[in-house]
Amino acid sequence: MKIGYARVSTADQNLDLQFNALTEYGCTTIYQEKISGKNTDRPELKNLLATLRKGDQVVVWKLDRLGRSLRDLVDLVAVFNEKGVNFISLHDHINTTTATGRFTFNIFASLAEFEREIIRERTNAGLVAARARGKKGGRPSGLSPEKLQLAMTALDLHNTGKYSILEVSKRLQIPIATCYRYIKFVKDIKV
Repeated sequence: MKIGYARVSTADQNLDLQFNALTEYGCTTIYQEKISGKNTDRPELKNLLATLRKGDQVVVWKLDRLGRSLRDLVDLVAVFNEKGVNFISLHDHINTTTATGRFTFNIFASLAEFEREIIRERTNAGLVAARARGKKGGRPSGLSPEKLQLAMTALDLHNTGKYSILEVSKRLQIPIATCYRYIKFVKDIKV
């Protein structure tokens, strides 16, 4: 069974071009979404995945309509392969029912893996170079001078014994969790 998937990024965009191409190709069912590809919750795509059976063909007008990144696309096609489902992209001329189509898609998968490895290597090299210059990664420790002053005020108010943490947080207009964190921070640096 040929199952189509059509997606546009915003509600004011039109699905007609994709719908017509998928219908012309022979798709009997077409799942349609008007949602950004970056959105991880794509209900129609989930519905499509839930209904797939061995021997089905998932057809899209263009690769970027299915996956939000090359990695996402590779992962989806891997799911299709596990289910015994073929994948066809009309505009990109990829058809995993053919040896050439599988080869082309495997090249894409290899490129995606290569890209991830290069990014990982660059990140690690950058961290090593930063450490060699005496830099530490992560969030800076401590508080800005303004927040440090606020933290010392919170501790002073609480130490008077007149104010509970809740009252101190209301008085200084900071969340109660922040008030606790500030007081702990100032106590730790005074020790």
